[in-house]
Amino acid sequence: MASQVDPVLHGRIIHATLQLGDIELTGVDQFPCDYGKPQGFFVTLTIDGAARAKEIFTALAENGEIRFAFQQTFWSPGFGVLTDQFFVPWEINSVESPISA
Repeated sequence: MASQVDPVLHGRIIHATLQLGDIELTGVDQFPCDYGKPQGFFVTLTIDGAARAKEIFTALAENGEIRFAFQQTFWSPGFGVLTDQFFVPWEINSVESPISA
């Protein structure tokens, strides 16, 4: 399909696949003219260990917007909400290990 698109788009990711056990999650890139900001949902990750969850939260928040700072809640040792630099909304939730100060 490279011959059908502007060469400036040749370095973009066409699709990515994440294998989760027997489940395959695939994301596919859109052409810039078709892109719209995601809305009406969150991608939620539940991660074992608050320290690891906080690392992921911090990485996703880079050049994005934190909407609920990562912190301990009554249901989780670490939870936070953000929108990443690509406008994808995330909820990061941890289980088990408490966060360190």
